[in-house]
Parts: sequence; C-alpha cells; structure tokens
Amino acid sequence: RGMAQRYEQARRLIRENGVTYNVYGDSQGLDRPWQLDPLPLMMSASEWDGLARGISQRARLIESVIADAYGPQRLLKEGHLDPALIFAHPAFLRGCHGINPAGGRWLHTYAADLVRSPNGSWRVLADRTQAPAGAGYALENRIVLSRALSDGYRQCGVQRLAGFFIALRRTLTVLATKLKVRRDNPRIVLLTPGPFNETYFEHAYLARYLGYTLVEGGDLTVRDDQVFLKTLGGLHRVDVILRRLDDNFCDPLELRNDSTLGVAGLVAAARAGNVVVANALGSGIGENAALMPSLPRLCRLLFNEDLSLPAVE
Repeated sequence: RGMAQRYEQARRLIRENGVTYNVYGDSQGLDRPWQLDPLPLMMSASEWDGLARGISQRARLIESVIADAYGPQRLLKEGHLDPALIFAHPAFLRGCHGINPAGGRWLHTYAADLVRSPNGSWRVLADRTQAPAGAGYALENRIVLSRALSDGYRQCGVQRLAGFFIALRRTLTVLATKLKVRRDNPRIVLLTPGPFNETYFEHAYLARYLGYTLVEGGDLTVRDDQVFLKTLGGLHRVDVILRRLDDNFCDPLELRNDSTLGVAGLVAAARAGNVVVANALGSGIGENAALMPSLPRLCRLLFNEDLSLPAVE
C-alpha cells in the first residue's frame, strides 16, 4: 500500500510539472503524460562505471568514424569501411564534407539505447548522435522520485546528475572560444522544432535549467555567414546552437529544401567557423545501424582496444 501511494504521488508530480512526451497520433493528444516506472533500475557503482566506460569508448569511436567520413576518408580509401555504408546513406550530408567544426568535435553529446542480454551483460540497440534526447527527462525523473522515494534515495547514496549538466555548459562555453570571433559572454541558444515535437517538454526544460534561450528556426537569421537572434531590440549574435533538430531540417538552402524548421544559411555559417552547432551538422551518419558490425574491428584498428559495449547480435 505504501509503494502504491508513493507511485501515485510521483504520477501527480509529473502531471503538476507538465512532464509530457508527445506521441504522434496518440489518442491522448499532445499532452501525453511521461510514463515513469514506480521503481528505478538500481545498479552498483562498479557496474555503472563499467557501463560508463563502454559508452564513452563507443562515443569516441563513432566520432572518429564521423570525422573521417567528412574529412580525409582514410577508412574508406584504405578499405577498412565499405564506401556504400557512408555515401549511400541518406544521413551523409555532402554539403558538410570538409567542414572542420569548432574545436574539432563532432559529438558534444551522445546517447545509446541499451538492453541487458540473458547473461546479464549490456548491449547497444541503437546509437543516438544527431540530437540525443533523454538528459532532461532523466533529471526530471530524478527530482520526482527523490521526492516520492526520499528515504530510499538518502539511504542508497544515489549518484547526482548535476555534474553532467555542469560539464555540458562548460563544454559549450569553451567551444565558443574556438570561433573566429571570440566574445567574453557567448550567446548560446537551444534550437527546437517547436511544441509539436515529441520531446518538446525536454527542450523547454533544458533551456530553462541551463539558462539558454529557447528558439525555433524562425527566431534566427544568417547575415554574412553569421547567425543572429531576432529580438525587439534588434539582432544579437549567436555563438553556439545546441540543437534538437535533425540534420536534414537544419538548413533549407543546402539540406532539405522543404524544411520550414531550420535556418537558411546555417551550413555556410558553420563552414565559415562563425557558429558552433552541437552536435555538428552531419553527425547523423553515426546512427547508421549498418555501421554496427564494423565497429569492433574499427575499435581495434583505431584504438588498439576491444569494443567493450557491442551491439545486439
């Protein structure tokens, strides 16, 4: 009975906080409440550390593949990777070839869909490299459950999430210093497709939590290969865009020409080194499931390591 009451308290907090996940065509409409398990998945610190190392290694590996695909293409030229896996995939953006993102980083955030195999080991179902979602929901889950299960949280010494968001803010601020024109107070915005997107709650939540301006494509404009925010007081230079918009929709001039969600000229601004886009435009190629069988071999080739977190066989 006590657990049922605590679970109902958690569900009430989710409704009161307006936590939603919009599912297109769902009978509950655009305000479908976020579904939260009554008991969180618990794991030991040692198991978590091993999982974290595997995720970090996988992120570094996929970033290396993305950087090579849009740069020297050594893996393709030397026969380590089938060119069809890159060039035939719709996520490969030819207009982004040769772009050197600020700081040389393509993936500023990375996520993986995980599953536990019958023997208890973790496996990857999918890699998320374009605009990984989930961090905001994880934070809200933690806040809600820490109130509904306050005694358990205190006794278990649950690891805090604040460090991730502090690191994310620091990373984006530092990357702004890599631009051609450096400013003491860089302007960072979070680009969202808008309120009809399934994870729009998270976009608004993260923007508020991180202290960034939440914008849609129509709120930005590009002038002389520089991105500006439209305000009543005039145009204000934008240094970093944390995007929650898929690659192809980001620029109707050089990418998907029927997109009304992006910013015309954004690719040119990124190519000129005048704006940081996180994750970098073109990083969606890392989500190509056909790359997964090649990753263990590429990990040994590039890092001289075994891939510790492989995909589901």
